[in-house]
Amino acid sequence: MTEAPAADAADWTDQPHIEVERDGVHYTLLGTAHISKSSIEAVRSAIASGRFDAIAVELDEQRLKALTEPDALAQLDLVKVIRERKVAPFAANLALAAYQRRLAEQLDIEPGAELKTAALEANARGLPLQLIDREVGITFRRILQKLGWLDRMKLIGGLGSGLFASDEIDESDIERLKEGDMLESSFGEFARETPSLYATLIDERDQYMAARLRERSDGATHVLAVVGAGHLKGMARYLAEEARAPADIASELVHVTSKRKIPWITIVLMLLIAAGIAWGYAQGGRQLGRELLLQWVAWTGGLAALGALLARGHILSILAAAISAPLKPFRPGLPPGMFSALVEVHLRKPAYPDFLALRDDAQTLGGWYRNRVCRVVLVFILTNIGSAIGVWISGARILGKLL
Repeated sequence: MTEAPAADAADWTDQPHIEVERDGVHYTLLGTAHISKSSIEAVRSAIASGRFDAIAVELDEQRLKALTEPDALAQLDLVKVIRERKVAPFAANLALAAYQRRLAEQLDIEPGAELKTAALEANARGLPLQLIDREVGITFRRILQKLGWLDRMKLIGGLGSGLFASDEIDESDIERLKEGDMLESSFGEFARETPSLYATLIDERDQYMAARLRERSDGATHVLAVVGAGHLKGMARYLAEEARAPADIASELVHVTSKRKIPWITIVLMLLIAAGIAWGYAQGGRQLGRELLLQWVAWTGGLAALGALLARGHILSILAAAISAPLKPFRPGLPPGMFSALVEVHLRKPAYPDFLALRDDAQTLGGWYRNRVCRVVLVFILTNIGSAIGVWISGARILGKLL
């Protein structure tokens, strides 16, 4: 395994790269910065050298499609995203895209341009193209399952700062990005301060991409892998030393632990609340029982409706939030935001221009309210937040009657 230092020359051999020989295949890992023009030239130069019979890139199918097909988002089935409860990963993708777009506008470079160049050059020369990175949605879900409630809030804050921050990127920041990973950078300082998050963002993906390289050599003997410079050393180590079967590694690293089929905490909380209301009827008569029941409906339905209102949802979306939130005990696995978002998407169906403008509108708060796709996401998120707050407030007030 040999490593070359970084330099400013356009010649790709002067750029950060590591070469690894494994099982008869010679891998060249070319480290790039996702916002560097020199990285684009290095990729183009490496592929034009004729030394490689396969190209691998730090992309998954969804991200490649987003880079190479401008109309890809227009084909999105938003109803399916809501029904399959993938709104949170979708929102994370929007945050990442907005952060990359902001950097690109300041530096006059298309986000992931060197990865796009590698894919287009490979196709133009008839070379096999391997997509070796893990889906962002899977990475995001694996992150969430490892974090507590407070850290999840910090994570959302990091994504939010990536969405709406307007600070100029100076030269020192650019140099740091050349040595790091765009996905890590989009989560802000929180990624560097949280070991479990860093492991999922960087180390797991190092393992996954190294395994995919071994798994998908496609008979090639000289493979060029274009990856962020922050992945070079980790990938090279796993590529050279990992003894487990690559398929087993990849399968392990895309596994997301399913939520418990029986939500015991929710069931116990709802039973206690129901007991409190029943106690009110038994001890205080109909008047107290109705008062406690009304508190439950008012707090849960009212705050869920307020969330939909703050998202500027349709009046019927707000009504759906108000009706569905108090019924949560009867459908613990279905969040009220799902119902309000489905109503919103049917009544205010996003048009083709909304999808085309999605990445630009996701950069500003006003854009999130103006764009119908973004607003559906807002309705989903704010309705759920309002409902959750309502459950805890009304639950505390009702259970207080038992003490």
